[in-house]
Amino acid sequence: MARTVVIKLGSSVLVDDDGVLRADVFDRVVRETARRRAEGDQVVVVSSGGIACGMPLLGLTTRPTRIEELQATSAVGQGRLYREWEQRFTGAGIVPAQVLLTAADVAMREHYLNARATLTKLVEWGVVPVVNENDTTATEEISFGDNDVLAAQVATLVGASELILLTSTDGLFTANPATDPTAELVTEVRDSSQLDALTIDANRSTFGSGGMQSKVVSAEIATAAGVAVTICSGLDDHALGLALDGERPGTRFPAGDGQLGSFKLWLRFAKPSRGTVEVDAGAARALREQGVSLLPVGITHVNGSFRAGDAIDVVHDGYAVGKGLSQYDSGVLRQALGKRTAQLAELDPVPPNEVVHRDYFVLTD
Repeated sequence: MARTVVIKLGSSVLVDDDGVLRADVFDRVVRETARRRAEGDQVVVVSSGGIACGMPLLGLTTRPTRIEELQATSAVGQGRLYREWEQRFTGAGIVPAQVLLTAADVAMREHYLNARATLTKLVEWGVVPVVNENDTTATEEISFGDNDVLAAQVATLVGASELILLTSTDGLFTANPATDPTAELVTEVRDSSQLDALTIDANRSTFGSGGMQSKVVSAEIATAAGVAVTICSGLDDHALGLALDGERPGTRFPAGDGQLGSFKLWLRFAKPSRGTVEVDAGAARALREQGVSLLPVGITHVNGSFRAGDAIDVVHDGYAVGKGLSQYDSGVLRQALGKRTAQLAELDPVPPNEVVHRDYFVLTD
């Protein structure tokens, strides 16, 4: 059966330590993409490398840290990066399309739907989208942080069945194999509790912004949406082909049940929270077990400043319960704290009965 696969490449895979593009990696991805398309599959590429491509052109030997420097470097390098993909895909008889997204494009519901519609149409047309974060306009406060998370969002947007994260290592290890000779490859992660015993290395390369930790987060997002994830080496000649053929190089995260609908996936993973409300034990239990709305009477404390329509995290005793869209401004909610529905009429203006309606709430614990 035809499927859609998202392939994500990090900067450490596309660019060597001297800042030189690895032509063999580009060629391998294009070759494998063409092979799978001949079998009826569709492919989306999420490609890091805009900043890495810009650095040597600007004579930079270390990755910039200031946001304006990163944005300027990306502006220089992004054109070069896409040209590399365009020339190779065109040479293979494949039409590519450059798609630049920011976190704001998926944080706002209307933009999220527009991005999904565009990517879906490109895939329907047989075009290969080449997606990257729009570093030039992203802000420090709202960005994907790295393209692993972007790749998980794209896999969710296009309804992919598989996400392949290509990295500079063979997969997820029990410890850092570069420093611990006893480190062993983890071939499969079926439950997040398996990760508790691992020492996950968050180190970043000279040119990249991610690390294994961000890949694990990406896998958690994608599998929750019903997308299987493989983390494997992008430098190995055969790993990508094996992963595309259903083999298991590297580390495999099986797809979850995918029961969350599109709206709740967006709410849980794409909509940034602007505040936190603490609830009592009764409210936490009702939210978890009964699927009810959150009422003011169950709230004990409000943290942060937010407006009606913003996402807020719901916690109890220091542990996450869920996330939802608030129908209250934080200031009004503080006045309504602990009040029962009949008492809300005393407030001016009179707020809605529910702080978070059950249709706009998703469990996260």
